[in-house]
Amino acid sequence: MTNNRRQALKRSLFGLSTVITIALAGCTNTSAPSPTATPPAPTSTGVQVGKPVTISGGSYTNVTPVELKSMLDKKDFPFINVHIPFEGNIANTDLSIPYNEIDRNLDKLPADKNAKIALYCRSGRMSTEATQTLVKLGYTNVWHLDGGMIAWQQAGYSLESR
Repeated sequence: MTNNRRQALKRSLFGLSTVITIALAGCTNTSAPSPTATPPAPTSTGVQVGKPVTISGGSYTNVTPVELKSMLDKKDFPFINVHIPFEGNIANTDLSIPYNEIDRNLDKLPADKNAKIALYCRSGRMSTEATQTLVKLGYTNVWHLDGGMIAWQQAGYSLESR
């Protein structure tokens, strides 16, 4: 290999490594946490439960399967499956309302928009949409199972069929 070709190859490799370094730097998140990454609020027992998620019009709280299981052990809220089509329920489910019809079924929800409500679906996608709808309608105490029934089962909990 000639000296000119070696120098050209070195320049090419240097340029390539610079591009890769810049690309990888763009993949890391060194900025401050987003407003949706606020720490969980303490409960009346002082234990933090859930992760608040801020959206336009308000916020809701994402909970893990373990946190939801603890909430269900002391259940004081309507627990709603919004998944369509039906693929099973988590025990203690009170209602099944299609996620895209939640706003047309407000008569089935507490009249008090500050009352606690918890939603879930199979993967979390449909229940996120329904949760956001409720927040936009003025509900202030909405809880959401992050990851849905899939996360519930992965945590070792079972589902009920009809």
